[in-house]
Amino acid sequence: MDKKYLFDKIVLNYEKRRPNYGSKVFQDIINYSGLTKDKSIIEVGCGTGQATEPFLKTQCRITAVELGENLGLYTKKKFKDYTNLEVIISAFEDYKFDDNKFDMLYSATAFHWIPAEIGYKKSYRIIKSGGALALFWNKASVKNKDNIVHRNIQSIYDEFLPQWSKKAINNEDKYLYSSIINEIKKCGFIDIEFKTYHNTRVMTGVEYIELLNTYSDHIALDESIRIPLFKAIRDTIEELGDEIIINDTVELYLARKD
Repeated sequence: MDKKYLFDKIVLNYEKRRPNYGSKVFQDIINYSGLTKDKSIIEVGCGTGQATEPFLKTQCRITAVELGENLGLYTKKKFKDYTNLEVIISAFEDYKFDDNKFDMLYSATAFHWIPAEIGYKKSYRIIKSGGALALFWNKASVKNKDNIVHRNIQSIYDEFLPQWSKKAINNEDKYLYSSIINEIKKCGFIDIEFKTYHNTRVMTGVEYIELLNTYSDHIALDESIRIPLFKAIRDTIEELGDEIIINDTVELYLARKD
């Protein structure tokens, strides 16, 4: 199964443990795009709506496109009191939209699942002239070489999954994020801005395992590896005070269609 379909099986866990990005990133997007209640925007990959409500509160019209049926239905029910939300169950690349339809397109930790040669061009086509593009990702990390919890967890990964080396993880990040500005420019967007935001969360061992259970690479592991891996990680956190600090970095890319 393609990893992008795995999230539809863990809806409640995703809602509980994925971060809400913090208020500053949404305010910056609203300021950049000039969102008002007469605007029409599209969210690509709404998940369980972690990035949906701040824009619903502007009273603009939102079309949320979500690949997973369970995720989409959950978001629709979650925001049932809002009349300015439409949820479409479909892959973004498959659904047909009119040209120059939306005042803004945004996507939160989802756009990398869409083939770059399709996603950016389609986004440019369906955004109105003068409209905005906002793409952002949250990158959670417990990396702290001076922290014994982190060192123990790294040792556990080295034991169970030696192929998941630091080099491999860094290369994956580079592949996912480093070419975004070039892709945006290549499609004709202008006024590109890049911003980062930093937040922290504190979790118990149980909560951290719930978070790991929302990551596609961990979900896809065979149970013979995943179960003992998660037990070892949970045990070491609990033995060392039952607290782990998560460092969240949100990367935001803003651009405008000429």
